Amino acid sequence: MAAGQSAGRTARGASTTTARQLQAQGFIRGLTSEFRRITWPTRREWVSATILTLILVVGVGFFTYGVDRLCDILFGLIHRQ
Repeated sequence: MAAGQSAGRTARGASTTTARQLQAQGFIRGLTSEFRRITWPTRREWVSATILTLILVVGVGFFTYGVDRLCDILFGLIHRQ
């Protein structure tokens, strides 16, 4: 009886493996299909987006520095020693 139970488990395990393989194959097919739909940016678009990002990072850095200095001055006036 124990041998029959383990054989049943193996058969169920094989069907589960096959179902997982089918799911994995479907996932890979869907992934491949989505990658074909991607429109990759041109080199010019990529460079301009990179430059814009760098400019924005520097701008936000200067803004943050300015606000920090302003707060430092204001708190210095409030808490004179």
